[in-house]
Amino acid sequence: MASSEYEVRLKKLQTLKELGVRYPYRYETTHTIDGLKENFKEGERVRIAGRVLTKRPFGKLIFSHLRGEFADIQIMVQKGKTPEDFFVGLNLEKYGGSRNPAKIYEKFVDIGDVIGVEGETVRTKTGEPTVLVERLTLLVKSLHPLPEKWHGIQDPELKYRRRYVYLISNLEARKHFYRRFLFLRETRRFFEERGFIELETPILQPIYGGATARPFKTYSNALETDLYLRIATELSLKKLLVGGFSRIYEIGKNFRNEGIDSTHYPEFTALEAYAAYWDYGDVMELTEEYFNTMVRLLTGGEEEFEYAGKRINARRPFKRIRFVESLNEKVGFDVLKAPYEKLLAVAEREGIKVKNPTRAKLYDKLFDHFVGDHITDPTFVMDHPIELSPLARRHREEEGVVERFELFVAGMEVANAFSELNDPIDQKERLLKEVELRKVAKDEELPEDVDWDFITALEYGMPPTGGLGLGLDRIFMLITNSENIRDVIPLPTLRPKEDQSS
Repeated sequence: MASSEYEVRLKKLQTLKELGVRYPYRYETTHTIDGLKENFKEGERVRIAGRVLTKRPFGKLIFSHLRGEFADIQIMVQKGKTPEDFFVGLNLEKYGGSRNPAKIYEKFVDIGDVIGVEGETVRTKTGEPTVLVERLTLLVKSLHPLPEKWHGIQDPELKYRRRYVYLISNLEARKHFYRRFLFLRETRRFFEERGFIELETPILQPIYGGATARPFKTYSNALETDLYLRIATELSLKKLLVGGFSRIYEIGKNFRNEGIDSTHYPEFTALEAYAAYWDYGDVMELTEEYFNTMVRLLTGGEEEFEYAGKRINARRPFKRIRFVESLNEKVGFDVLKAPYEKLLAVAEREGIKVKNPTRAKLYDKLFDHFVGDHITDPTFVMDHPIELSPLARRHREEEGVVERFELFVAGMEVANAFSELNDPIDQKERLLKEVELRKVAKDEELPEDVDWDFITALEYGMPPTGGLGLGLDRIFMLITNSENIRDVIPLPTLRPKEDQSS
């Protein structure tokens, strides 16, 4: 239902149209507000455009602030000294009210409107950089009022549901997402400087794989088949390694049809990178250097940052612990040799809820509960049980585990890496076992079928390879001390409201 303020603003717009005002198709500026504010000089003729944030009559003057992309600047209108053509397009002869252009501005331009102004730069008595306006063009009227005090809003969900309003009102939020742009740009630069090239892989896939997750499902009319939004880029990128590329990566969206909480979101940005002739030790060095580099980028050169009230030390080298050994110390027995029932009993005793509790899921949940959740500084967790890692190569020296590591920071897993399994026979056996586990457990989170084309690709020969997956949303969230993963996603999707008109 439209508000009374909406109706008032709509009536103003209708009146302006009747008086000849039209939205222009473009508006040529001489400066951005950001650039003018940064390099301000008095006595310049300028044309700038921005959104009206304030409007304050003060005697014969009207002061306003215009908001640019990352800065605001003051404008000033003189009530008795504005020319008749001050309001571009407006026909004063048709207007029945005051013929004073400044008063027309005061009456018809609202906070939230986007305007273009032309005039001369001056400094006020207080020294504030200001544009003395001689001509004004209404570029678009805001039919809704802006929040007067954003920090006092009672519904915190609004900053996610109507992110555009939050961004209008909060310059720091805009700067936050600009930092995300820098983070992604420098991530690409980091990998490209080390010989990686970025290749794109399909988002729609006939067989999903590369991770354990429930997919989003759709249907292709043209292909007459079910398709899935990818849950990972891993299998596709490995096929390109078989094709002859040596160092490749991709930054893109993955989709997992699962729950939402402060660190999980169904649509998220990930990076996967693969280097032929590397193993997980090489990838560990790369990951350590990458994370340290991003910390220094986003903190202005520091190697520490704050997250959730804790100081995180990202200096190299990072601590390294072994998955099985660290978990054994906490539970008091060898988890690899323990019967399934003993693992399940520990989970139940600790109140750990595990849906369809396979042995692999119990390992995962028990580790998080006893070890992972308590890690603060960046720590590599190495050499996982083989049941947890169907795409990783068996450890070269130890039975029952694979060459894999995860990077944990502040209780969160932000990176996952393997010495990649390139034996097609072993890979086929492990993937078939995963399918059987799904049938027994009736677990929808396991893949429905084996990607036989991936197995065929491996049969042509994939060189020894080190692979890496990075959760970029989580990494940015951590280093920028953001409370919720939705705080680092520019336009998060929320559950629809029943009434979308209010």
